[in-house]
Amino acid sequence: MDVLRSLIRENLPPFCKEKFSWNVPCYYGKRSICLIWPASVPRGGFKNGVLLGFAQGNKLKDVDHYLTRGTNKKIFYKIYKRVEEIDPDAIAKLLKEAVLLDQTFK
Repeated sequence: MDVLRSLIRENLPPFCKEKFSWNVPCYYGKRSICLIWPASVPRGGFKNGVLLGFAQGNKLKDVDHYLTRGTNKKIFYKIYKRVEEIDPDAIAKLLKEAVLLDQTFK
């Protein structure tokens, strides 16, 4: 979780804010951009690992097909079970796209 949090904070512009909602870190620009949800927090719907979810995932191009399109219509995500699975470049690319999308909202 700490590695993901550091990556997000490094790649989001200064106007984006970190807030804790549902006891997990969520990141906002004009709207919600992404969140980090550990399996240890209830109501996550998964048993192991840490989920990195993009709030407007359904609107991201995700040309590398990095994110999982689960049952949620909007939030697309990736679940990490080991730190070695984290791809900093893929996450940075998705965060950049998510921030650009966020800037289109009023």
